Amino acid sequence: MLSEVFPVLTDMIDWHVRGTRYRIGMDPADGLIHAGEPGVQLTWMDAKVGDWVVTPRIGKPVEINALWYNALNIMADFAGRLGRPSASYAELAAKVRQGFQRFIRPDGVGLFDVLDGPAGDDSTPRPNQIFAVSLPHSPLDDETQRTVVRICGRELLTSYGLRSLAPGHPDYRPYYLGGVWERDGSYHQGPVWAWLLGHYALAEYRVHGDAATAQARLQPIRDHLLDAGLGTVSEILDGAPPHVPRGAPAQAWSVACVLEAWQRLERLKRQ
Repeated sequence: MLSEVFPVLTDMIDWHVRGTRYRIGMDPADGLIHAGEPGVQLTWMDAKVGDWVVTPRIGKPVEINALWYNALNIMADFAGRLGRPSASYAELAAKVRQGFQRFIRPDGVGLFDVLDGPAGDDSTPRPNQIFAVSLPHSPLDDETQRTVVRICGRELLTSYGLRSLAPGHPDYRPYYLGGVWERDGSYHQGPVWAWLLGHYALAEYRVHGDAATAQARLQPIRDHLLDAGLGTVSEILDGAPPHVPRGAPAQAWSVACVLEAWQRLERLKRQ
């Protein structure tokens, strides 16, 4: 029941505000979550070979802060349902929304991937920005949401998911091949991640309002079910056509995110 898990959720929020190991914590200046220190990899882009962290992303990652804003709004809703004070969550969410505007690139090309990193703000074109649109609560206005979906669709979208890095970037490595150094060095530098396709479809629905068209983005996965692991969805695929499946032939989050998006869009089609 919600009343039983709510204290645990409250504790989780409080620890993010106070801060914890690996420099994970909230910046009181803008309400955003910062994280990371040399030698560790904390986001889902977690490839590491020996002492080499391929994509360290130290600072304020865009998807972490989109999730943070979403979580605060949900906590305000949960508190209200339980008859508990919700103002603190709503007020903090408003502060995070204001701080999140810093992610908007002044050149109009989507969002920064990481703010306040060791070398400043990171404009590397990655798919993490799609979470600022796909989650139930978005910190962005409608026009910026459309821009994010357009940029991700133009630079990163494939039939089976989103590339982890845009092809025009000098670090782009579309193939997951070779030894450990070569494979992990390319892991989040170009290969397609299937789990992100569901988030793209939900983001596309949000900005265009057409559930059937958004759901059609997921149709190629039907064919993929016969490509690698029979009846399941692969972890990654090559970033370059024909997008050969790589990595684990059956990946739980690939299946879950695509399936959840399909079900949500199916319900929306019937409304």
